[in-house]
Amino acid sequence: MEDKEILEIYKEEGKQEFAFNLLVEKYSERLYWHIRKLTCSHEDTNDLLQSSLVKIWEHLPDFREESKLYTWIYRIATNQTLTFLKKKRLNAMLSLGNYDTVLANKLQSDPSFNGDKLQMALHKAILRLPDKQRAVFNLRYFQEMKYEDISEILGTSVGALKASYHHAYNKIKAELQEQFTD
Repeated sequence: MEDKEILEIYKEEGKQEFAFNLLVEKYSERLYWHIRKLTCSHEDTNDLLQSSLVKIWEHLPDFREESKLYTWIYRIATNQTLTFLKKKRLNAMLSLGNYDTVLANKLQSDPSFNGDKLQMALHKAILRLPDKQRAVFNLRYFQEMKYEDISEILGTSVGALKASYHHAYNKIKAELQEQFTD
């Protein structure tokens, strides 16, 4: 079902919950994997997905249709996740830890990861990117989103996103080349 159809149902008297359930059915899995690529934790992802869905439910009456519904939904989930990661990094710094190491360890011990050595190296290289750059890379590379849609999600210009993706790509490429050409 198209987003416009779901929004039309949402506007009908007494059909808000049904329409929201349609949105949850349509976007939950995609949002789960988007968040999971940033957090590397099933538990954190589930928590963030639930809090994102609650926020979407609370703010859906305010959605003005100035952007696409799916970019608005992704923006909420991405902002929730980036805020969460920022707090985790701050807590790790205060306890003299390194949250990047925590994320790498979560990835390494993830029972659902079934990739080979190269895929593990790729994902670890992605984890070493700054959070916002990692979000750009994941949305473009894994979700295959257009820069215009990513721009709506992150509130950044298309030009800045292209530069961010290019820098992320080059960092990952250099790291993988260094690791596998020894």
